[in-house]
Amino acid sequence: MRFSAPSALPLSIRPALFHANEGENVITDVVIAGGGPNGLMLACELSLAGVRPILLERLPEISQEPKANGLLGQVVKMLDHRGLHERLSGSQEPPRPNSAYFMFGAMGLDLSMLEDSPVYALPVPQRRIVQVLQERAIELGVEIRRGHEVVGLSQDDDAVTVDVASPSGAYQLRARYLIGADGAHSTTRKLSGIEFPGVTYDRMTVRTAHATIPADWVDPATGALHVPGYGAVPPFLPRRTERGGFSYAPMPGHPPLISTTEWDQSETDAPMSLDEVRASIRRVLGVDVPLGAPDGEGPHVLRRLTGGNTRVAERFSDGRVFLIGDAAHVYAATGGGPGLNLGLQDAVNLGWKLAAVVRGSAPPGLLNSYETERRSAARRMVLNAQAQSALIAPGGDITGLREVFTELLRDQSTVRRLAELVAGADTRYEMGVPEAHPLIGRFAPDMELHTPAGPVRLAELTRTARPLLIDLTEEASLAETLALPQDHVDIVTARPQASAPTALLLRPDCYVAWASASPQPDPTEMEALRTALQQWFGVTEPTHA
Repeated sequence: MRFSAPSALPLSIRPALFHANEGENVITDVVIAGGGPNGLMLACELSLAGVRPILLERLPEISQEPKANGLLGQVVKMLDHRGLHERLSGSQEPPRPNSAYFMFGAMGLDLSMLEDSPVYALPVPQRRIVQVLQERAIELGVEIRRGHEVVGLSQDDDAVTVDVASPSGAYQLRARYLIGADGAHSTTRKLSGIEFPGVTYDRMTVRTAHATIPADWVDPATGALHVPGYGAVPPFLPRRTERGGFSYAPMPGHPPLISTTEWDQSETDAPMSLDEVRASIRRVLGVDVPLGAPDGEGPHVLRRLTGGNTRVAERFSDGRVFLIGDAAHVYAATGGGPGLNLGLQDAVNLGWKLAAVVRGSAPPGLLNSYETERRSAARRMVLNAQAQSALIAPGGDITGLREVFTELLRDQSTVRRLAELVAGADTRYEMGVPEAHPLIGRFAPDMELHTPAGPVRLAELTRTARPLLIDLTEEASLAETLALPQDHVDIVTARPQASAPTALLLRPDCYVAWASASPQPDPTEMEALRTALQQWFGVTEPTHA
C-alpha cells in the first residue's frame, strides 16, 4: 500500500489570529454565525482542512429543548466517514441500513425488496448531536463564543465586517468570509438582503408530547402499539386516517413520543396539555388512548405547531457571505431528521471548498459549485416534503390517490426510487467528466479494501477530509503512472476486488469525482482523471513517473 497517511490535521494549521480582547477589531479568515449542528459541522470541516474559524452562538449553553430525535439518510454515512458515527451511536459497528420497512407519505416502503437499502437512521437527540460536534470542534482548535450574536454586517471587496453583541459588550470582527448557519430566521440572511421566497401553510396542526402508555398495549416482539378498537401502530411509522395522522415513537431512554396531525383546526391561545393530545387522538383514530404524564428526566416535549413554511433562499451567497442549513432552506414537514440530513451535507460540501479558497489553492469557480450543487439538493428535498404532505392530507380524492400509490409500491423500482429520495441518496453532482462509470457524481460506497497492512474500510480513510485516489488496478499501475503532489491528493493502493471499481477519485465530501472499472484505465479515462484533478483540486497537469 502506498498511502501518504495524513495526521489528524493534515495541513499546516494556520495560527489562530484571535489575540485581542473581545472588544477589539480582529481580522480572521472565517466567522460562522450559529452554533447548532450545521455551524459546528462546518467548523470541524474547515479545521480539518487547515482553517480555524471563529464560531458565534447566541445561546450561552447547549439548548435542552427537545428538537430532532435523530438523523436520517445519507448524512449517517457521511458522519461515519468522519469518525463521528461511533461517538453518536456509542458503537464501534459501522452504520447498518434499514432493510425492513420505512414510510413515504404514511405508506409503507418494503425495503426488504431491495438488495441494498439506502435508508439509514441514527436515533440520537439533537442536543447530543450538538454536544458531540462541539467536543470535536474544540478538539480541532475551533474557538466557540457562546452568548455572542451577529447584529450587523457590511462587506467590501476584501472582507466582511461583523457587528457582534456579547455579554461584555459590542465589538466587531473583520473576516474574509461570514457563514450564516443561524437557522430559519437567519439574521445573516436578512442583513445580507437575501430574499427567502416560498409558501406558508396554515391548515395543518401538529401536536406532539412525551407520554406514558399502558405497558400491555406494546407488543414486546415487534414494538408495535396495539390500540383497542383501531389496531396495530408500528413504531416510528405514521398512520393516516380520513381525519388526520397519528404516530408512536418509542425513543431509547425516553418516554414514547406521541404525535397527531390535523387540518383546519380552530386557533387557540390556550396552553398545550396532555388533555388536548388525548382529544386529538380521539378525533384522528376514533378511539381513546390513555396517555399518562411522562416519567424520567426531562425536558419533555409538549407542543402544538400550526402551519409551516417551505422556502429556499433566492441565492445561497452574497459576496463573501454564505448560507447553510435552515438559513438557506426550510420545508414544511414533521421531524428534523431530513432537515439535518440536508444541512449537515451543506456544511461538508462548503467546508473543503471554502478552505481551499482561503488557502489560495482553489481552482477557478470552485466556490460557485457550492450553490449549484446544494440548491439542487434542497429543491429535491422540498419536492420530497411537498409530495408527502399531499399524500397525507384528508379527503376522499387523496384516499383514491393513495390506493393507486399502494399498487405502485409493489414494484421494486418504485420502492428504490422513493427510498433514495427519502434518504437523499439520489443526489448526483455534475463532475465535468464523462459519466462512464455509474459512481461518478455519487456518494462513495463503503467498501473493504485489502491492503498489505490488512483490511480497511474506505470510510476509515476519509476521516481527515482529504482528496483521495484509490488505486485498485492490477499491480497499482495507476499510482505508478501518476506523480501527484502529496499535499494535494492522498493515494491508497489495494488489491482489486470482484465487481468493484478499479479506481476512484474522491472529493473531501466523499463524492466520486472520477471512477474506472478497467484493469488499466485507457487514455480517454486518464484524460478524464486529469480533468477532474484540475477542476476540483487545482492539480494542473499530473506528470508521468
